[in-house]
Amino acid sequence: MTESRIRVAPSTVAYADDEKNKLVVEFAIPGAPTDTIDLKLLPDSVHLTAPARDIEYVSALALAWPVKPDKAEAIYEHGLLRIEVPFKDPMEDAKKVTIKAGGAETKTKKIEA
Repeated sequence: MTESRIRVAPSTVAYADDEKNKLVVEFAIPGAPTDTIDLKLLPDSVHLTAPARDIEYVSALALAWPVKPDKAEAIYEHGLLRIEVPFKDPMEDAKKVTIKAGGAETKTKKIEA
């Protein structure tokens, strides 16, 4: 017989650090062994599952500002999982567009009234 766990949303706090350079997310998941925590980050979301005794913590957060998942750091101690991940510059992947001069006259004209 498979083990049945009640799914529970953990208490969660998310905020920008004081310098506004990083997103900090904290999940209260007491009783979850570190090796069973499954944390996945995308530029626009955070996904967590963490089995603990007879419950399973489950959470999915949509982020309002993109982050850099490959730069994330996570620490789990005393039942609190803390994730710090830098925000992504929204212009980081922007491509510069070359602007060509058109055929219309672009000099300033003096208008007499």
